Amino acid sequence: MRLAILIPVAMLASVAVPGFSQPAQAPTIAALQVIQPGQWALRSRTDPVQSRALCLGDPALLLQLRHGAAACTRFVVANDPRGATVQYRCPGSGNGRTTIRVETPRLIQIESQGIMNNEPFVVEFEGRRVGECAGRDGGSASRR
Repeated sequence: MRLAILIPVAMLASVAVPGFSQPAQAPTIAALQVIQPGQWALRSRTDPVQSRALCLGDPALLLQLRHGAAACTRFVVANDPRGATVQYRCPGSGNGRTTIRVETPRLIQIESQGIMNNEPFVVEFEGRRVGECAGRDGGSASRR
């Protein structure tokens, strides 16, 4: 015997679903709030050519290092002050999944994988804050 429970649509709108946020508000990613802005050295653990210097104003730039400033939608998978995992989709250029582990506000580990321009990628970085930014652009990256 099946028992059907009918819930009015108005009540469903007020039910909270873990991991989802309302479109008007993006969830705050706790780990990004801990990371200090400034000049960072990202050392690749997989390919030294990928290592780079980064003037970091907005730590959210670390979530999609391979897709840069592309307009991507994000889904937060894990979220706490010591680490976060975010999946993202960039229409027309691919998608990815990035995990950031915060060891200290000046030392982080980043692992990211996904698809960019129809090609798979996997990158791993150790990030260290090395000082203040020389300029005030707050988010530019340069390769070494």
